[in-house]
Amino acid sequence: MTNELSSLVVIFTEFYYWVTVVFMFLIHVGFCMYEVGASRYKSHMHTLMKNTMLIPLVTITFFFFGWWIYFAFVNGPWIIGPLVSAPHATPWSELMGAHMGGLATQDALTVDDTAFWARINGVFWAAFLLFSWTAASIVSGSVIERIRPSAFWILAVLIGSVCWIIDAAWGWSWNGWMVQKLGYHDAYASGVIHAIAGGFALGVLVVLGPRIGKFRADGTPRDIHPHNPWLVTIGLFLIYTGFWGFYVACNIPIIDVYGGDMLDVADKSYFSATNIYLQPTTLSAITLNFLMSLSGGLMAAYIVSNGDAFWTYSGGLAGVIGASAGNDLYHPIQAMLIGAFVVVIIYKLHFWVERRFKIDDAVGAVAVHGYAGFLGVVIAGFMLWGYPSSPFEGYAPITPWGQFLGAIIMFFVLGFVPAWIMSKILNSMGMLRIPREIEMVGLDINLEDQREADARDLREAIRGET
Repeated sequence: MTNELSSLVVIFTEFYYWVTVVFMFLIHVGFCMYEVGASRYKSHMHTLMKNTMLIPLVTITFFFFGWWIYFAFVNGPWIIGPLVSAPHATPWSELMGAHMGGLATQDALTVDDTAFWARINGVFWAAFLLFSWTAASIVSGSVIERIRPSAFWILAVLIGSVCWIIDAAWGWSWNGWMVQKLGYHDAYASGVIHAIAGGFALGVLVVLGPRIGKFRADGTPRDIHPHNPWLVTIGLFLIYTGFWGFYVACNIPIIDVYGGDMLDVADKSYFSATNIYLQPTTLSAITLNFLMSLSGGLMAAYIVSNGDAFWTYSGGLAGVIGASAGNDLYHPIQAMLIGAFVVVIIYKLHFWVERRFKIDDAVGAVAVHGYAGFLGVVIAGFMLWGYPSSPFEGYAPITPWGQFLGAIIMFFVLGFVPAWIMSKILNSMGMLRIPREIEMVGLDINLEDQREADARDLREAIRGET
């Protein structure tokens, strides 16, 4: 850190990711408000604490092994190569704590490692950690009012610190095997966050079953409306805001694309922001496309739902998710049209699946995140057919079949299947679902007992004074 210009680049990058983490925290604030608004009074605190306590659980497990998985599993492992050494990402590494660079004490690290990772490791880790919280929170909303907190927290660790970070290593790293061999392109995480989380939620719901009273005796579903539409509205607007920060965190702010660490082209330099695959892009491009896909989703959802507020706001989110895989390369009008198209499909698909398979997804998370993310990855394969998936030589180009296979891996292989297996195990042990009698009276029953006891004590105190 002795050269003023290079030091400025490193410190700016450090500050850039730190700011994105602050913005992305709003996603989790929004999810908490949104889920409480969607749940009924009798289960408010259960809903809130279920989603709150995933923060420390996923954070700690992500520190101990999730971050290492991202760097170590890019080859599968053993799909195209072995485990990759990632000494800076092990929990005992000197670079996982306070560090100012200089000589390395670990044999596997160099002075260059410490100079860079000492500044970047913590904020980069935190950005990915917030993605982990998001993946777990998506699942949280779909299962409200019937899942045991302990079961949900086990599932949250599974998706937050294992499943999603494996898919990030495979398809959201510049050298992931899916990028190299399939030409997988998912710049702003239609698949690697949303499709996997939606698939994971569906795997849990298949085993968990519907809320009591959701379906009539003839099998037709009842609408259980959000008890507080204002909380839902504010929550979703906070998610929009945090999602914008999420977009920013998916970029590297400044890098020499022709430099020695990149394409290594002699006597040439080209400094630019890049996407997660180290391909040049601009923040203007993603700003235009974020807002246009949001707008397309909102308008389509308003029309197809006949102005239903819950689905209108959710449709805005689904519109962004549907366009996110290619929003670094789409024209803004393409982004708008893709966002609108995806929303029409997922809205109709949600209600068809609900009726046909008796799936009770309380907030439509499987549709808004899972179906929209899956479609977004597949659509990008057609819209970006033939584009390079990476600036590196020898990588497969973007194709419809590569994207479709990638969507299957995200939604089913790393999403639905692990969730279904773990849910079956938990269910067999009696650990998955709240007992029927507790669900009937509400999961906050202990809180109500405490309130009644407090009121009784207050009445007795008043009598004593009089």
